[in-house]
Amino acid sequence: MRIGILGTGNMADALGTQWIRAGHQVMFGGRSPDRARALGRRAGGAAGTLADAVAFGPVILLALPFDAVAGVLTELGARDGTLGDRLLIDCTNAVGPGFVLTTAGGPGAARTIADVTGARVVKAFNHLPDAVWRLTPPAFADGPVAVPLCGDDEEALTTVATLVRDLGCVPLTAGGLDRAAYLEATTAFLIGLWHSGHDPRTLLPPVEAATA
Repeated sequence: MRIGILGTGNMADALGTQWIRAGHQVMFGGRSPDRARALGRRAGGAAGTLADAVAFGPVILLALPFDAVAGVLTELGARDGTLGDRLLIDCTNAVGPGFVLTTAGGPGAARTIADVTGARVVKAFNHLPDAVWRLTPPAFADGPVAVPLCGDDEEALTTVATLVRDLGCVPLTAGGLDRAAYLEATTAFLIGLWHSGHDPRTLLPPVEAATA
């Protein structure tokens, strides 16, 4: 699979490197050619501009700070259909100081990105930090990590589920793109707990008890 990655930060590095190891062709695109080339050399992938990454393949990973997304999409000419035929994986988190959503009171991040680009957006990989995605595989005592997927396009969901399995994880279809806002809010809540030193798993009973 050919995957263009928008961004050269930690999430781009972690996911891109794992997909290259799984046999996919990856191009890292960034505003800094030097950073993109350095990441490409380190991960074993190609490197180019943001526009190069979009043109590289039918699957795009949006791995940028959310506050940079609007500017990048404008730069790419998102409204002229440049991204309209792409599968766009959104792993961004619109989380500001105090671990609150900066999109509160409006559409969620994934819905906003879908509306602006017309792309087939799937929200995925945003619920955990890059350190987890660097594990080979991302698995703990309870088994492989589950990755929630939210999207409206069945073919896109199937493709992203394949990329999840290629990491050694388990895809968990969690509903349409309207559910992505709940995943984004849950992630903000989890980030706050982790930074406070709490283990969110202690909040949850076994599924049998929760559904009894």
